[in-house]
Amino acid sequence: MPITGANTLITDRLYQYARLVRADKPIGAALLLWPMLWALWIVSDGRPDLKVLLVFVVGTFLMRSAGCAINDFADRHIDGSVERSQDRPIVTGAVSPKEAVMVALSLSLVSFLLVLTMNRLTIALSFVGVGLAFLYPFTKRFTHWPQLFLGLAFGWAVPMVSAAQTGSVLPVAWLIYMVAIIWALAYDTIYAMVDRPDDIKLGVKSTAILFADYDVTIVMALQCIVLISVTLLAFNSGAGGLYSAGLVAAAVILFRQWQLIRTRESEPCFKAFMLNNHFGAVLFVGLLLDYVLRHVAR
Repeated sequence: MPITGANTLITDRLYQYARLVRADKPIGAALLLWPMLWALWIVSDGRPDLKVLLVFVVGTFLMRSAGCAINDFADRHIDGSVERSQDRPIVTGAVSPKEAVMVALSLSLVSFLLVLTMNRLTIALSFVGVGLAFLYPFTKRFTHWPQLFLGLAFGWAVPMVSAAQTGSVLPVAWLIYMVAIIWALAYDTIYAMVDRPDDIKLGVKSTAILFADYDVTIVMALQCIVLISVTLLAFNSGAGGLYSAGLVAAAVILFRQWQLIRTRESEPCFKAFMLNNHFGAVLFVGLLLDYVLRHVAR
């Protein structure tokens, strides 16, 4: 084969793998990232170890990518019947199921190599994280609570980063982990509302189906619990005025989410789901600036 042909083939495979792991849709990684960053800044009193920060930011993107690959493997017989996922690489045949598994395992291995630079407790906790990441995609076949399992998986970086930064999982880290679970339950229910008509036809389970006519009320109640919880956690850690500004912005975002999801239409629900990235970001930026101001004032 000519060199140019080989280069084209390699480029195409990399492109298809990038699509498989949603490299063009980073919101999933962001939703993993924000609770981890909240926790890291709080347990480190606003002075995180740079090595820990770097390892967990990179690891977050790697494990989210691995999760996408294994998710598409698990849903390979379902995605073709769901409008939103009909063009995914496994469905179109651009990537084989075996390739998807190899991509997931390879990314998990690289992530684990990064974790090996941390302490023993962090390494031990990483095995739980990998198990949750690989379990979640299959739960929608057995329970109406796959969104809860997503929260368990997405939030596991919180106790891990506390272990890496401090050598133990501090009580505040467990509290932030619980907040992360509730937040994921809320935003992934919104996401499931997008696919609800297709999921009902296919027999796929979700909290959006389970909550039925109470879906909007329950989602907004969960979001309010998250907002109240992060308020109490941050102020208990000494947060001040700048963090308050972040809380106000987060409250405005939640109100906009309510306006969108109360229609229960797919496109507005998807827009509401995307707003969770902004919700997590404004809380972290407020926390970051507040810590910066406090350290400068000392």
